[in-house]
Amino acid sequence: MRRRDFVKAIASSSVAWPLAAPAQQPSMPVIGFLSSGSPGPFAPFLAAFLAGLREVGYFEGGNVVIEYRWAEGQYDRLPALAANLVRGKVAVIVASGGIPPVLAAKQATSTIPIVFTGPDDPVKNGLVASLSRPGGNVTGAALFAFELESKQIELLRTLVPTAAKIAVLLNPNSLNLSNQISGLDEVRRTSGAQLVVHKGGAPAEIDAAFAAMADQRTDALLVSGDSYFSAVREQITFLAARYKLPALYSFPDLVVAGGLISYGNSISDNYRKCAGYVARILKGEKPADLPILQPTKFDLTINLKTAKSLGLPIPDKLLALADEVID
Repeated sequence: MRRRDFVKAIASSSVAWPLAAPAQQPSMPVIGFLSSGSPGPFAPFLAAFLAGLREVGYFEGGNVVIEYRWAEGQYDRLPALAANLVRGKVAVIVASGGIPPVLAAKQATSTIPIVFTGPDDPVKNGLVASLSRPGGNVTGAALFAFELESKQIELLRTLVPTAAKIAVLLNPNSLNLSNQISGLDEVRRTSGAQLVVHKGGAPAEIDAAFAAMADQRTDALLVSGDSYFSAVREQITFLAARYKLPALYSFPDLVVAGGLISYGNSISDNYRKCAGYVARILKGEKPADLPILQPTKFDLTINLKTAKSLGLPIPDKLLALADEVID
C-alpha cells in the first residue's frame, strides 16, 4: 500500500487511537528557610541569599520554591518550625540566625541537608566534626564573630579615647555565653580594658542593663554579635541614644536603625556563599563533603547622624576604612 493510501485509511478508520499522555513536569525543588529572627531585620541578608542563588542559576518561583519559617526571636518556636519543614519534605534546610536554628534542624532530621549561615565556631559548638570534613548532614558558613571582640574594643577606644569603663551587652540565653565570657576575660588581660558585662535576654532586662550602665557612668558600649539583638534593635539603639552612650555593634542593621558604628564579619557575604552551597547540594553534592566556609570579608559601617547627636567626631582614618557611611 502506498503511504498516501495508508494515511487516508487511518484517517477514515473508526478505531480509537489512544492519545499520548502529556509529559509529566518535574516538580521544583523546595528550600526550607528556617530563621531565628524576623523578616524585617533579615531582609538585607535574605536579599543577598537570593542574589547568590541567581548567580548560580536558581530563581525563586522560577526553578526553585522557598518555604520560610520565622521564629521572630522566640527560640522555643524553632523545633516546631523545623519539624514542619521536615514534614514538607524540603530538599535542603537553610538555618539562619545563629546556633539555635541549626540545632533545631539537626534534631528534626539526620537526612535532609542543612546549610547554616553564621553560627560561631561550629566545631566547638558541636555542629560539625571538623571544618574541613563536616560529616553528617550539616555544612555552611561560620562567622567566628566572638573572636572579633578584641578588634571591636580597639575601635571603640579609637572612637572614644577617654573611655575608661566599657560595657559589654550579652544575651544570657545564648548557647555561646560561656565562650563569650571566657573570650572577654582574655580581652581584659591583653588589652587592659575595664570591661563590665551586662546581660539582656528580654526587653525588661535590656532596659535594666542600660539603666545600670548609666548608674555606673559607663563610657562606651559593645553589643555582642547575637541575632536576638537584631530583633530588638530599635529598643537598643533608642536606649543608647537616650543615655548618650557611644555603642559599637556586630551587625550593620543596628547602625541602619540609628546605632553609631558596627564592625564584624560580612553577614551578606555569608548568605551569598551559602546560596552557592545550597545550589551544589541541589545538584547532588553531600554536605559532609563541603568544607565549612570561613569569613573573608569584614564590614565597617558608621552613622554620621548618630555621631553628631553624640557630639562625637569620627576620626578620618575610620571614615576612610568604612564600607558604608550613613549621613
